[in-house]
Amino acid sequence: MPSGIAEIDSLAGGLPRGCLTEICGPPCSGLTSVLLSALAERTAQRDACALVDGRDAFDPPAAEASGVRLKNLLWVRCKNMEQSLRATDLLLQGGGFGLIAVDLSDIPPETVRCVPLNAWFRFRRSVENTATILLLLEQEPHAKTCASLVFGLRADSARWSVTAEVCGTGPHPGSSLLDGFSIHAKVLSARIKLAADISAHRFALPGVPDDADAVFEANTTWNFADPRAAKPKPK
Repeated sequence: MPSGIAEIDSLAGGLPRGCLTEICGPPCSGLTSVLLSALAERTAQRDACALVDGRDAFDPPAAEASGVRLKNLLWVRCKNMEQSLRATDLLLQGGGFGLIAVDLSDIPPETVRCVPLNAWFRFRRSVENTATILLLLEQEPHAKTCASLVFGLRADSARWSVTAEVCGTGPHPGSSLLDGFSIHAKVLSARIKLAADISAHRFALPGVPDDADAVFEANTTWNFADPRAAKPKPK
């Protein structure tokens, strides 16, 4: 199914249903952009989606600004690894979701590394033969052979913009705002058979060199509160 980012879809044909897909990268590598794009794409199709938020870092206003239909999203706010794994188990057992995203990107890799392999195997078995996309976001890949598709992300240098407001005579005339950055996505491994692929193991996509990657832009949306806005009067 489409991921919401055409460049990623060009690498592997989108996000496969009935499979565990890992997307990995260091902080500020575009993981959140991919997550929000996938949620926006699936909720726009009226799919019921769930987000297991490993460190309670999800920002609903930012997600809505990115096109996510919040009324189609179940947000599970977790505080640690154990809660995240348990919540994922329950969601997979319950069924009915078009996309279940497990965001562990804010949890240290050494913590995720301690998750036993049988947990990932259980997730893979639970999602098999279903219409659910199981998306796992981490700083490093950990599901090993349980992942049907693994993407790696990295970011180029940030782009900065200077607005008329901050270029004037204000308190910070030299200030600038983050405008965005380019993200490089690459298929690290695949264990699924795509329409144009005959291998069930690691493969080179037809017409794409082994070391090729896709590049897409991640843009920043700023929403500043007006300090002159009237504050509600206490009752």
